[in-house]
Amino acid sequence: MLRVHDLTVARGDRVLFSGLCFELEAGTARVVMGANGAGKTSLLRAVAGLLRPLAGQISLTDYEDRQAGLYLMGHQDGLKGGRTAGEELAFWCGWAGADPAGIARAVERLALTPLLGLPVRVLSAGQKKRLALARLVAVPRPLWLLDETLAPLDAGWRQAVADLAETHLAEGGMILAAAHDPMPFEHQVLTLEAGR
Repeated sequence: MLRVHDLTVARGDRVLFSGLCFELEAGTARVVMGANGAGKTSLLRAVAGLLRPLAGQISLTDYEDRQAGLYLMGHQDGLKGGRTAGEELAFWCGWAGADPAGIARAVERLALTPLLGLPVRVLSAGQKKRLALARLVAVPRPLWLLDETLAPLDAGWRQAVADLAETHLAEGGMILAAAHDPMPFEHQVLTLEAGR
């Protein structure tokens, strides 16, 4: 379970939100919505341990080191353009501790085989997003933090990601996602209003 209690987050001198409390149980998803600048990405970064809150507590049950139990997928793909897709996948999956079966499963689920020999720099935005999503499949972790993950994907791949999310939730995983539009899987909505 993810617990967020009395959380206050600021960027610079501006408080984005304060007193935020919610829980996310195994098998559930919550989509964070709000206007640009309301703090959606900052909330995900705080949960991931990349942004220090001004006040409050964040805990992930069974993980003393919270980062070991989650993946943060930002709206930028974080891929190196000079590597091939296969090299990039091998690097990230090796760093995260994937076994060969996990990598093969990710390649199959995200239809990456035709892309593996191509330089990352020639991939479309949607292809890069699929390559980045492979990390989630190759090395399962209970909490997925997703920031505008569907934005560059076409309708077919949006549905494929929804299927991945539903499988993750059915297996007891959790998802906290920032989005401007409802996500195509069952979820509750958490609305942030800037400064509140």
